Amino acid sequence: MTSLTIYADDNSGSPRTITDYAQIAKTLKDIGVQLERWQADKVLPADADQETVIAAYQASVDKLNKQYGFKSLDVVSLRPDNPKKAEMRGKFLAEHIHRDFEIRFFVDGSGLFYLHVNGKIYMILCEAGDLISVPANTTHWFDMGENPDFKCIRFFTTENGWVGDFTGSDIATRFPDFDSHLAALA
Repeated sequence: MTSLTIYADDNSGSPRTITDYAQIAKTLKDIGVQLERWQADKVLPADADQETVIAAYQASVDKLNKQYGFKSLDVVSLRPDNPKKAEMRGKFLAEHIHRDFEIRFFVDGSGLFYLHVNGKIYMILCEAGDLISVPANTTHWFDMGENPDFKCIRFFTTENGWVGDFTGSDIATRFPDFDSHLAALA
């Protein structure tokens, strides 16, 4: 289930968790983050390739492309048996920004976005069907867990694709990781 947990960025006090989708979307909209749900035009097999995935969401992809003029998009998939899963996870665990806004759509599986905005950490557990847009220059990080299992469409306004500028902060180490967060929600 999609959820939003909000902490003070010094990790003081008790966090607040929201599970009502409409309330999550409203709370995120207040900080400039878009969250919405998409539906595939057809059922996808687990091993669907990039072209098949994009075709299943073509109407929604075209709508976003028309609205934002994306220069590139791709489909990234990571499964628990991937021998490079720890290396790939590590790439996104440190706080960073992007000069352009970031849009991710979860075709399947889940992942945890951490947004550092106005003295708070917004932890958004995204699951299949969720589309999230992180504004440009928003400090954030992402965790997919020790055994990642997800497939996402990534949209880019630059031809270079994913380019992160790391802040050098260790803030990500002071908050629950993906696996700990899921355990706490259970």
